[in-house]
Amino acid sequence: MAGLIKRGDTWHLRMRVPKRYLAVAGRTEIHRSLATDSERRARELLPDVEAKLLAELDEMTVINQHPDKASAYRAAQKIAQARGFAYRPLSDLLDAPLDDILGRVEAASADPATETAKALLGAIDEPALMLSGLVDEVESLAEHDNRYKSENQLRLWRNPRKRAVANLMTALGGKDVSVSEIDHAAALKHKAWWQKKIAAEGLSMESANKDFANMAGMLRRYYEGIAEPNPPEPYRRVNLKDRHKVETRKLEIPVDWITEKWFAPGAFDATNAEARDILLISIETGCRQSEIHDLPASAIVLDHPIPHLRLAFEEGEDRREIKNSSSARLVPLVGVALAAAKRHPDGFPRYRGKSNYSGTINKYLRSNGLLPSDQHTIGGVRHTWESRILNATKRMDVSGEMMGHSVKVIRGRPVYGDAMGLTQRRDLAQSVMLKVPEHLK
Repeated sequence: MAGLIKRGDTWHLRMRVPKRYLAVAGRTEIHRSLATDSERRARELLPDVEAKLLAELDEMTVINQHPDKASAYRAAQKIAQARGFAYRPLSDLLDAPLDDILGRVEAASADPATETAKALLGAIDEPALMLSGLVDEVESLAEHDNRYKSENQLRLWRNPRKRAVANLMTALGGKDVSVSEIDHAAALKHKAWWQKKIAAEGLSMESANKDFANMAGMLRRYYEGIAEPNPPEPYRRVNLKDRHKVETRKLEIPVDWITEKWFAPGAFDATNAEARDILLISIETGCRQSEIHDLPASAIVLDHPIPHLRLAFEEGEDRREIKNSSSARLVPLVGVALAAAKRHPDGFPRYRGKSNYSGTINKYLRSNGLLPSDQHTIGGVRHTWESRILNATKRMDVSGEMMGHSVKVIRGRPVYGDAMGLTQRRDLAQSVMLKVPEHLK
């Protein structure tokens, strides 16, 4: 616990160094000027200065324990910044103005901690991170951004990035090189490797472009993490284009097909009840499949005057990430969706946090003649529902809001007024609701 001490006319923080920091602090007690002669003001400043001091000791510990890692480089940057300096490697300081150098030397000499001197005088080298370690490093940097992801969502985030790194290493002759060596020439080798692979195997260019985008994103995040003032952009304008490609969209499942084929008695007898009811919920909600099968029990709200699903970012044991902030919404349950949800008030544990639902239900539908064509997939249900809402309202912003799209993007301007309420959403869903067969009630 820090206290106050007065030296001359100025108040100082006085803190006994906690045992865990003695190895890096170089002393048992730290004094830090509060730059005020007012005791009242000094007491106001004390908690914040103490917190910053403890944070600085944490950064010094990182440098002491991991001097060769990116975390030490970031810690040195933070220490220098806390002392009023931008971190500059020793090689850069040789060309710095004399006043800057003298200021750093004076600040370093006033603190016996070796780690402080290293931070102020640029003695921590930029980490020589190898390409094979890039995904782990970026995952550490993105920990806050990924805090809502479930284990399965983290796996789906991680795997394409690992694949991009592996493909780049193959393109570079199988070598594991330093991240700092990934320049535009390396990116062009990556592109050339993909061009040969696509020609030989008839693959989609989309796979290549995802590789390039993932590499660009990881490198950008890495250089931000070490506060590189002029980060390279080796993948700038590196992509593949097919000027003959025809844009496609998922085919809708016709409403008549749903009512005649999927609502027919026995249509889903050969599959499990969870798979069937996830599909039935999607028919009357337009939800993405993962938005339904990943629901925790707490998000299925049946004891409300308007039964609904609560789609939101979740933390804790049931953590899950939805697509974006526009996707956070309350989804009214009507028709076959309400009946299905009542059969599964605790959700769908068979598929929760997994990636096998789409493959399972598509295989079942295709094997049993329950899809209109080979080009149709279960994903078309969402588009069918959007068309039903759009036909009823004649407004893309309304159908978009029901679907969890950004109204701001649809309208192309800022959005004012209240968002669509649950009652309005329920009334709209009921206006397009399909008749519920007796055997599905």
